[in-house]
Order: sequence, then structure tokens, then C-alpha cells
Amino acid sequence: MVLKATQLLQIFFSEKPHYKQVLRLIAWVWTLVIVLLCFIPSNEVPEVNIPFLDKYAHFILFGGFAFLWLASFRIFKKWQLPLLFFIALCYGWLIEVLQGMLPLLGRSKDPMDILADGVGGLMGVISFYIGYTFYSKNKKEQTV
Repeated sequence: MVLKATQLLQIFFSEKPHYKQVLRLIAWVWTLVIVLLCFIPSNEVPEVNIPFLDKYAHFILFGGFAFLWLASFRIFKKWQLPLLFFIALCYGWLIEVLQGMLPLLGRSKDPMDILADGVGGLMGVISFYIGYTFYSKNKKEQTV
């Protein structure tokens, strides 16, 4: 099944409860996937020679985190934007601190990962807001 862009916009930005329930489940799964990926022992992570690949991964994971959690709220309010950015940043920071405290993983606390998490969270928040604004504007124009 291929979804049209308008259908995707409706899924992510409408206030229909059944969409929000599915998005909340996806957001929880995404949150757990971040934990699982960030706590894989370093000797089990394949060696890939792409510069900054791990930073791109952090950016995408935390951008998706912020976007999905914002999309899962039943009613969107602007105060949720900085809140989700802050939560994404704190979640990334906490994961890095725990990685640094668990030497058996062979990982370390990397401030650049925290930066990538924060920038990703910020982009997730901005992407959500742009999409929500576009959806809301088009929804109002269709009802007029």
C-alpha cells in the first residue's frame, strides 16, 4: 500500500485519536530502539568507513524521536516544541553518561554525540512545526 503525501500529513498532524494511539506506540518503539542501538557493545558494531556516520545516526534517531513524540500528542500546543527539544537533549545526554559509566560496553561518553542528538532533536521539532503549520493552513483553506 502506497500512501499519498496528503494521507501522511493527515496521519502525522490530524487530531484523530486512532492515529495518535498508533503514533504513540511508534514513538515508544523508537525510544526503545535508540536505547538498544546505543547500548550494543562496540565490538559488535560493524566497522564502516564513512566519516561521521555515527553522528548522522544520532541526528536521525533523535530527530525522529522528537518528531514522533510531538506527532503523538492528541492536541498540539506550541509549548510542547521546546519541551520535546529539551527532552531529546536530556535523553541523549543520559545515554552518553550511561555509556561512559559502563566500560564493559567498550563505549565512551562522547560530547559530539550529545551535540548530534541535540541538533537532531531540534531538526525534529522544526520539521514537525513546519509540517503541522502546512497541514493546518491547508486544512483551513479546504473548509473555507
